[in-house]
This record gives sequence, structure tokens and C-alpha cells, in this order.
Amino acid sequence: MGENTTGDHAGGGLPVVRDLRALAVLVADPRPLHLRYSDGPDQDAAAVSRDYESGLELPGLSVTPLTPEPWWTRPVEDWLARQVRKYAPLAEEDSGRFGWVLRGRTVARGPDHEPLLDRVEPVAGLSDAVMDEALERYRLRFEAGRGPTDG
Repeated sequence: MGENTTGDHAGGGLPVVRDLRALAVLVADPRPLHLRYSDGPDQDAAAVSRDYESGLELPGLSVTPLTPEPWWTRPVEDWLARQVRKYAPLAEEDSGRFGWVLRGRTVARGPDHEPLLDRVEPVAGLSDAVMDEALERYRLRFEAGRGPTDG
């Protein structure tokens, strides 16, 4: 991690995570960490998440878990690459959005079973370099697109 530099999208003066190894160090904290793609913590503090299909307001911010589940036996960086890439297109399709790490209290689950958090505490932003590294690792280490009946 380090100070924000040009090309890194950590708004609000957040520290910047520059690689998956640094992100793995963060998630070693016993308090669960999550990832969100948005315009940043400042904007999210004044907004709510919404279920786009029903139009209903959600009781917390929609996030992706970064802390690996106890059953995960592969390297932590593999889990992180998968989780970072899961919703990365949200940032790639909108230059105002970026990935940022947070913790908070889980108040419910969203329509895709994702945690919904309140009492949000921003932790760090993700650099472009960590996004690229996650994509490369995901492509190398996973069978993307493979379904449960693909043998």
C-alpha cells in the first residue's frame, strides 16, 4: 500500500493496495473485509444500494466478501483474484467507479445472496495494477465459465 498516485482511483485519501500480496495481508485481519465497486465511500455514505430488478431500496451497501471462507484451501491470492474479478466490469465500464475495501456490519443479504453492510468503515482503494494482476491470476488459475455439469 502507499499514497495515492495518478492512475490509482482511491478517492477520499484512502491508502492504495498495489498488489494481491498486500491485499492478502489486509484480509489476514480477523475482522471480515469486503469489496465494493462504486464512486467511492464519500458518495456511498449519502446513497443506498438498490435492487435494480424490483426497484426496492436495500438496507445496506451491496458488497463482495474478500475474507476467504474456512473451506478455501487454495492460496488466499487465488480467492482474492476471483473476488476482485467478480464485479470488476462495474469499474471497467464506468471510469468514475473503482474498487475499494471496507468493513462493516452485515445487516441482510441482497437478491444475489451478497452481504449488505451498514456501519461502513473504508479501509483502502484498489490500484489499476492490482486489478490487472487479479485478471491475470484469474485467467491462469481458474476455469472461468465452467459450470456444475461440465464434468
